[in-house]
Amino acid sequence: MAKIFKIHPRDNVAVAVSALAKGEVLQAGGVTITTRTAIPAGHKVALAPIATGQPVLKYGFPIGNATTDIAAGDWVHTHNVHSRLGNLLEYKYEPVAAIKAAAGQAAAKNAVESGADQTVVPLPDTFLGYAREDGSVGIRNEVWIIPTVGCVNAIARTIEQQSQKFLTKNIDGIFAYSHPYGCSQLGDDHQHTRTVLSDLVHNPNAGAVLVLGLGCENNQIAQLQEAIGSMPAGKVQFLICQEQQDEIGAGVALMEKLCHYAAQFTRTPQNVSQLVLGLKCGGSDGFSGITANPLLGWVADKLTAAGGTAILTEVPEMFGAETLLMNRCRDRATFTKTVNLINNFKKYFQSYGEKIDENPSPGNKAGGITTLEDKSLGCVQKGGSAVVEDVLSYGERVQRHGLVLLEAPGNDLVAANAEAAAGAQLVLFTTGRGTPFACPVPTLKIASNTRLATFKKHWIDFNAGVLLEDQDMDTVGREFYQLIIDVASGKKQAKSEQLDKHELAIFKTGVTL
Repeated sequence: MAKIFKIHPRDNVAVAVSALAKGEVLQAGGVTITTRTAIPAGHKVALAPIATGQPVLKYGFPIGNATTDIAAGDWVHTHNVHSRLGNLLEYKYEPVAAIKAAAGQAAAKNAVESGADQTVVPLPDTFLGYAREDGSVGIRNEVWIIPTVGCVNAIARTIEQQSQKFLTKNIDGIFAYSHPYGCSQLGDDHQHTRTVLSDLVHNPNAGAVLVLGLGCENNQIAQLQEAIGSMPAGKVQFLICQEQQDEIGAGVALMEKLCHYAAQFTRTPQNVSQLVLGLKCGGSDGFSGITANPLLGWVADKLTAAGGTAILTEVPEMFGAETLLMNRCRDRATFTKTVNLINNFKKYFQSYGEKIDENPSPGNKAGGITTLEDKSLGCVQKGGSAVVEDVLSYGERVQRHGLVLLEAPGNDLVAANAEAAAGAQLVLFTTGRGTPFACPVPTLKIASNTRLATFKKHWIDFNAGVLLEDQDMDTVGREFYQLIIDVASGKKQAKSEQLDKHELAIFKTGVTL
């Protein structure tokens, strides 16, 4: 295994696969260098001299400019590189990439449908899921308790605990979700809370739902009912605690009815085109853009070619790599929505006097990510190379199959919850540092490096670090794709499902009364 990895032929830096000592002689891309200092694993080493003000190239694109002269063999990081990101930009739609992506996607779809390559075992095209009345398919059949306001969180948890006696073999779990919102909110915050809660009622993993209100909150149940819209009879029940002498007893009685409703569903074979996968990364390191994120891109390409859907979010972690997505948009209207997605989020930063390039986090930097461009160019690889079919505002639900962009911040909890609200039944979460968090839908954790996968076995579901150990993407991708099918079919659990997943995270931007 090589000790340094050059990602793109144009790059003037390589990534240290393992920790490097001062004075090591190394080769990458036909270049021989000698390290001038110790360099941590996941960090960058210069392959050629880079003068002050000149771009540092990684993934074939600039990730920043040198702030001092950098010699070949130098450690390249925050001490000698600064972001090139500025403020709002004007973009030009150059759809050559979209045309190429569409052609590649059509070829992949034809290969899937015709089984053209008989030497390759085809990927699974079905999973065992729960067909819902609205045409969607769940990968879990759970009964959820969703509070309209944080004041009733404790009541929701008590009802959850007392309702466990209603579990049957067809119900995968009973869960109450907590959040601190639903009152004392104004404008977008109030609307976001109502929209996300109503979206979760529609998530296909929820076989039945109890909506629990207090009675005096801003987020009134009557208004939430209007946001939810028409639902199958018996799937959703509503309870206002202030109107009940014994709200817990009344809630448990409703839960018995809801569990009876949910128990009618059983797993049946479903086409993979019914899968909606959320793509997310957090605690990223210098290997994330080499192993785990490209692995998700491989899966996203295969799934969308088969008619499924992949959701890419974390808008601030598109800054600096946004044109790679814009030029893959299906048409000019989608391109315009993507431009607005990027620039509106920059305006959000500016409205609070914050720097657009404030990311990456301390953990990202410790793992080898230097600038936001460095992070973003690795981050967008989760979206593979498919055509961008649609762009969703925060709180909107998926309407089109294929690769979809979703407005949400980089925060792990808020973004993953936004994907669940948009309709994802499963979130694929890559990490180089590790995280135990969970969200309402199963969340598979994919390690970017073998050290993390070994050290945190109880957090990590899959090790993409083997891609640095001479394993090829097709072999690793097929293994991971099968894991996704197994989890979707209920044959395996995500390790996050064994932890606490009771907390909702909702995007907040404004005043609290």
